Amino acid sequence: MSVIPIVLDCDPGHDDAMAIILAAYNPKIKLLGISTVSGNGAIEKVTQNALRVCALAKINVPVAQGSGVSLLGAAEAATDIHGESALDGADLPAPTFELQKMTGVELIGKLVRESSEKVTLVATGPLTNIALFLKLYPELVTNVEQIVFMGGSASRGNRTPYAEFNIWMDPEATDVVLKSGLPLTMCGLDVTHQALVTKEVFGELEAMGTELSKKIIGLMKFFAKTYDEVFEMPNPPLHDPVAIAVLIDATVVQSKFVNVECELKGEFTRGATVVDIFDREGRKKNATVALNLDAPKFWSMMLDAVRAAGQA
Repeated sequence: MSVIPIVLDCDPGHDDAMAIILAAYNPKIKLLGISTVSGNGAIEKVTQNALRVCALAKINVPVAQGSGVSLLGAAEAATDIHGESALDGADLPAPTFELQKMTGVELIGKLVRESSEKVTLVATGPLTNIALFLKLYPELVTNVEQIVFMGGSASRGNRTPYAEFNIWMDPEATDVVLKSGLPLTMCGLDVTHQALVTKEVFGELEAMGTELSKKIIGLMKFFAKTYDEVFEMPNPPLHDPVAIAVLIDATVVQSKFVNVECELKGEFTRGATVVDIFDREGRKKNATVALNLDAPKFWSMMLDAVRAAGQA
C-alpha cells in the first residue's frame, strides 16, 4: 500500500482537530508535520491547540507556528463558532513537546526539501502559509505533489453571503495558490456541509468509551451548539477532515475539474470563489472541486481513526 506524505497547515479549531487525528491515524497517510495559521483563533491560541490535540491523541510530529495575519495584514477570529480558546468544549492536556524553533513556512520548506517523495500540502485554514511557501521556496515546488484545501464554495458562503471563512480571511493568498499551476483539490462548503455530526455519530463516539472519545464528544457538543445558534444547523458540519479523506480514498467525493478564481475586489463578494461549473467563461481549468460526499464512507474513516487514536 502506497502511503501519502503530507504537511497539514491548519488553524485548530474543532474540525481541524479532527483532521489532525484522521491524518495521524489513517494508515494511508504519513503526517510529516503541522504548521499553524491564524483563522479560527489568534495564532498563539490555534498553535497551542495544535500542540494540545497532539498531546490528547498521542501524536508526535513537528509543529511550527505560522503566520498570524493575512498577506495584507488582516486577522479575525471565529469566536462565534469556536469559542474564546478556538477549541472550547473540553479540557485538553498540556503540550508534551515544544514548538519547532522555526516558522511554519520554514517547516513546510524543510519537510518538502527533505522528503524523498513528493509531498502533498493539505490546508484547512486560510492559505497564507501555503502562498508564502510558494513565493519563498520556488525551487521546492517541483517536490510538491498537489495542494488540497478546505475552503471556498461553488454556491453560498459562511462568512459573507458568498465568501467562505478560510478564503475570505486571505483572498490574495488564495489567488496565489489558484495560479500556482500545481494540481489543486478544493473541498468547499458544498461538500463539507454533507459531513454532518449527527446523533448517530455521537452514539458511535459514546460507544467507544475512551478518554479521547469523551473529549471529542465535549468538543463536538460545543460545536453543535454554536452552529445551531449561528447557522440554524443542529448537526454541525465537520469541514476539515474531508480534505484528508479525499486523499485516503478519492471515491469518498464526486468532483469536477473546473476553473476556479478568487474575487479580490467585489464590494459584496470579496473572498468568494468563482467556480465555473459549466465552463461558461472558457478559462483554463485549474482545480478539482469536490461537490458531493459519500457520508457513510467518510464517517467510517473518521471513526476508525478516533478508535485507533483512543487505543494508542
